Amino acid sequence: MKLAEALAERGDLTRRVEHLKSRILTNARHQEGESPAEDAAALLVELDEVLDRLEVLVRRINRTNTAAPLGDASITDALARRDMLRIRHRVVSAAADAASGREQDRYGRQLRSELVFVAALPVRELRRTADDLARQIREIDLQVQKENWEVELLD
Repeated sequence: MKLAEALAERGDLTRRVEHLKSRILTNARHQEGESPAEDAAALLVELDEVLDRLEVLVRRINRTNTAAPLGDASITDALARRDMLRIRHRVVSAAADAASGREQDRYGRQLRSELVFVAALPVRELRRTADDLARQIREIDLQVQKENWEVELLD
């Protein structure tokens, strides 16, 4: 099985866990004299089975990501780099928005007595930095996705 297929299966299992959780919570209590639509205890057993499969799969994915080379590092290293770039991108973009006054209903002033807000950060430079970070994130994503379809999942 390719790593990409395992990642897709992990997504399916994760959605299955959420669906089972919802069904368990819906059927955890019922009115006296009535029977629940589903057996919550049986759903818990099914949840345990799905979680066991998910745990095995996640361990295999993690082992594969650690062992699989991507350039001069591993897939795990690339994912860590991408995650930090995403955090930087969010902060830089938010800073640019705040400095530009985008979050405010109005900027400038209408009367001489009103306060004037000025940018404390270079908005244009922040936007360029955010664009560069977004490009780096896309490049890493493409490299990782390509590798995911080439690497076999480890046991």
